[in-house]
Amino acid sequence: MSLQYHSQSVAKLYFFGAILLFIIQIAFGLIIGLQYIIGDFLFPDLPFNIGRMVHTNALIFWIFLGFMGTAYYIVPEEADTELATPWLAYVIFWLFFLTAAATLAGYVLMPYAQLAAITKNDLLPTMGREFLEQPTIVKISIAALLSAFCLQIWTTIVKGRKTGINVAIFIGLASTTLLFFIAFYNPTNLILDKFYRWWIIHLWFEGTWELVLTAILAFVLLKTTGTSREYIEKWLYLIAAMIFITGIIGIGHHYYWIGAPIYWHWWGSVFAALESIPLFMMIVFTFNTIYHRHHDHPNQVSMLWLIGTVIMTFIGGIWGFIHTLPAINYYVHGTQITSAYTHLALYGSYAIINLAMISYSMPILRGYEANSERAQILEMWSFWLMTIAMSFIAIFVTIAGVLQVYMQRYTDTPESFMAVQERIVFFYWLRELAGIIFVIGILTYIISFFIGRNRHHDHHDNHYHNQVHNEHAHHEHNQHY
Repeated sequence: MSLQYHSQSVAKLYFFGAILLFIIQIAFGLIIGLQYIIGDFLFPDLPFNIGRMVHTNALIFWIFLGFMGTAYYIVPEEADTELATPWLAYVIFWLFFLTAAATLAGYVLMPYAQLAAITKNDLLPTMGREFLEQPTIVKISIAALLSAFCLQIWTTIVKGRKTGINVAIFIGLASTTLLFFIAFYNPTNLILDKFYRWWIIHLWFEGTWELVLTAILAFVLLKTTGTSREYIEKWLYLIAAMIFITGIIGIGHHYYWIGAPIYWHWWGSVFAALESIPLFMMIVFTFNTIYHRHHDHPNQVSMLWLIGTVIMTFIGGIWGFIHTLPAINYYVHGTQITSAYTHLALYGSYAIINLAMISYSMPILRGYEANSERAQILEMWSFWLMTIAMSFIAIFVTIAGVLQVYMQRYTDTPESFMAVQERIVFFYWLRELAGIIFVIGILTYIISFFIGRNRHHDHHDNHYHNQVHNEHAHHEHNQHY
């Protein structure tokens, strides 16, 4: 099978870059996980705070690259036209990837204060905030590149067909870009700093990124099930509306203990609970669409990734809801329970959906409909290895967090932080073991794309295309508006 539009091929470069940064994120996750057990491991060459910055920043960079590659693949196909100025996509990739590599290398190779001095952070101070540790010059580069990317995507949509999917993915990515500009505002008042920082981080994780996730989900379901576009996009609009209604006000659950007014306890509690609604809607949408599919797509493993996305996203949402209620959050705030939630939720939502999109599109980018049956079985193993490993990471860290809360904060004879850490180190060992299994999973995922494909796929692909064409040619014609 060949691409509908040649310019979609740029997505392959973004997916390669995303997977490389994903591996770096995992590697540093293992390192800092081991530092919980062996406190002076790699010290002073790689202190924990530096390793953690690399771990979290690599996450942001690779998710961005995955989303950008996804947009470059989806938008031309949905807009029914070639990508506007395709050469710009290559320029944006290399500048973005080199910016990410230089940033991560800068964290490792020099003290953070020295990095701030070299990059002239004093001219416009923006460094030092969690997830936003990038030097100001790096933030300028990211903002400029994301803006150029969004302009290119919008230009493509404007000159072609406007569908709910490509408009939703554009709104999600453009909103992500606009929110990033808040990172340049760095008030000296700590309460204001925390207040506005969550406008970026929360509204990314539980707002704009979720919209991109839903758009990807809708696109892959549309292509793999043969369900009507009208049905797919009705669900997309409903879920998108609920994401913004609950996510925007749900930011209040970050305002409990930073000096904000007390009414945020109520707003945060109510809308933190409501944030689970669009996640449950994704489950209903996905399973109902697959159950009523019009044909069987040869890329069966991509369906597994989609199912895994919606289930793990919902479980992560429930995990988050439980510990964001003020009466519970009072005790668990800043403990390992928070770490358990973030690992489960970010993997379940954004890592899996990127891997799902790569799973669906990479064979097509290489010229055929799906990987061989053998390759798909291997990729299924990668899904289960990574998903089960991450689930156990969340479970082990949750147990460690509950013990931490009780021994350090709840008991009548509270113990010191370090004393508690020594008593729960067993669960950190278990987390490290699960992390190694996760590494095996991602390596299995990569290897699956080099297994090759069976010869009978050529005939199967032709049969599948004839089936899809006969079912949907008249329907797709009516989607131009």
